[in-house]
Amino acid sequence: MEEYNNPREKSERSYRLFKRVYDFSMATLILGCAVLMLGAKWLKLDQILNVDAEFRTIFGVMCLLYGGFRLYRGVSSN
Repeated sequence: MEEYNNPREKSERSYRLFKRVYDFSMATLILGCAVLMLGAKWLKLDQILNVDAEFRTIFGVMCLLYGGFRLYRGVSSN
């Protein structure tokens, strides 16, 4: 019962929850960008995204890697 009355413990728990939600939301956003960049040709968005195909591929792979890292960090955090 003492641990629930400790304001520092409550603050740390709320910070961990915020950090986990932040990691998951950023991972979703970044992985969504990766899907958009890598799947632009199949989603018929290559005319709308007026960017070179090589740049879309490189940026999509970078977003995929970083989004995967953010997702891993959100899952593995205690």
